[in-house]
Amino acid sequence: MAKTDNPNYKVIAENRRARFDYFIESDVECGIVLTGSEVKSLRSGQANIADSYASVEQGELWLINGYIAPYKQAGIWGHEERRRRKLLVNRRELARMWAATAKEGMTLVPLVMYFNHRGLVKLKIGIAKGKKLTDKRATEAKRDWDRQKRRLLKEHG
Repeated sequence: MAKTDNPNYKVIAENRRARFDYFIESDVECGIVLTGSEVKSLRSGQANIADSYASVEQGELWLINGYIAPYKQAGIWGHEERRRRKLLVNRRELARMWAATAKEGMTLVPLVMYFNHRGLVKLKIGIAKGKKLTDKRATEAKRDWDRQKRRLLKEHG
C-alpha cells in the first residue's frame, strides 16, 4: 500500500468485510474514471464500496454498484450515485483478471479506495476466491489463537 506519511494519501472507503468473506490471492491497483462532482464528493469522504464488485466486460474493467454520495453544490450537473465506473488497468493485468474470473472461478473484490501520493483516486482490487462457512470458522479460530498467544507471550515474556 502507499505510504501513509504523505499528506496527499487518504483512505476514502474500505471494504473490511472482503478479507472475512474471501481468500485474497493477489491485488491490483486501478485508476478510476470519475466526473468532477464525484471527485468533490470523494474529497469529503462520502463513498461506500462494501456492496460493490468489479467485472471484466467486453475487454474493459468496470466497478459495479460502488456508491459515491451526491455533491450538493453540483446542482443539476451532479452524478448518478451507483453508476458503473470504468477502471483503468494495463492490458496484461486485464487479461490476468479475465482469465482468473472466467477460467478459475475467482471474483474481483474492491478492497480500498484512496487518494494516492499525487492526489489521484485509486482503487485496490483483490482477485479472490469465496470462503465457505467452515473456512470462516477456521480463520476466526486461528485469529483467536494468535491473539491469545500474543497475550500469553506479553504476560510471561
